[in-house]
Amino acid sequence: MTLFRPLSIALATALLVTTATTSSYAATKWDMPTPYGDGVHHTKNVKQFSDDIKKATDGELNIVVHSGASLIKHPEIHRAVRTGQVPAGEMFMGLLGNDNPLFKADNIPFLASDFDAAKKLWGASREAIEKSLEKEGIKLLYAVPWPPQGFYTKKPINSVADLKGLKMRAYSPTTSRLAVLLEATPTTVQTPEIPQAFSTGIIDAMVTSPSTGVSSQSWDYISDYTDTQAWIPKNMVIVNAKSFKRLDEKTQKAVLDAAAAAETRGWEMAMAETEAKTKVLAEKGIKVAKPSDELKKGLQAIGKTMGDEWAKEAGDAGATILKALQ
Repeated sequence: MTLFRPLSIALATALLVTTATTSSYAATKWDMPTPYGDGVHHTKNVKQFSDDIKKATDGELNIVVHSGASLIKHPEIHRAVRTGQVPAGEMFMGLLGNDNPLFKADNIPFLASDFDAAKKLWGASREAIEKSLEKEGIKLLYAVPWPPQGFYTKKPINSVADLKGLKMRAYSPTTSRLAVLLEATPTTVQTPEIPQAFSTGIIDAMVTSPSTGVSSQSWDYISDYTDTQAWIPKNMVIVNAKSFKRLDEKTQKAVLDAAAAAETRGWEMAMAETEAKTKVLAEKGIKVAKPSDELKKGLQAIGKTMGDEWAKEAGDAGATILKALQ
């Protein structure tokens, strides 16, 4: 009997080690790249989304958020999720506009320039966008808007003629087209590069949200913000479909529940962000102005041109979306 006792103890110890090791490997870690800094409401929302999932799954799914394009550059996030390089990511929806015009819908000037209209647009376009992503092996989790877009310049603008000849930051196919129609020069600059691009003369104007204006400390290099509320673009959080299917049903439900909560919370955050960050711009010395009637008229004409172009490009799916909005 005594001869077998050490063996029994060793066997029991081995079983305990195996069980502990198996348990530790049961937890899943996802690296999730995001393009924006920690102070932006999108990033705050994503981190809350991650925390909610970790809590709901008792740590069985841990999503590690890599903000500020620290893991993967913004233009590469879609490909990284599609190919499975990372399981999940956040990106600006309009970046996919060249692949499918449906992704340009929320970038068309004055198609939806308040949050109620933006919600209606999202409701009308969501199913088509989900189907487009599914074809690439990507699952849409949720989408959250930016504050309405306005123009940042080094001098006041009273008409579209004042934007002619400027080097204007472009961050999507639609903003590039807008710059061309304004007779400005579109220049691709990602968010983290904005301050340097202005200081080195690469750009001298941009159209973006109050959030980006604050996070990039725009008061250091521009003097005027014209609150045109031209459109309300969105970010979307996406996941590799195979990575999602590998999760058990309970964990999948936790992800979907957290995503639904993040979408609701994110829209509320965007509305609060609009007011708060516009106030910060003014407090930092930027001249915040409403657009003149002449500027409005010029931008609306450009918006109609872009809307007509988009409708032709988007075909039946675009017509369905426009009909729902009307």
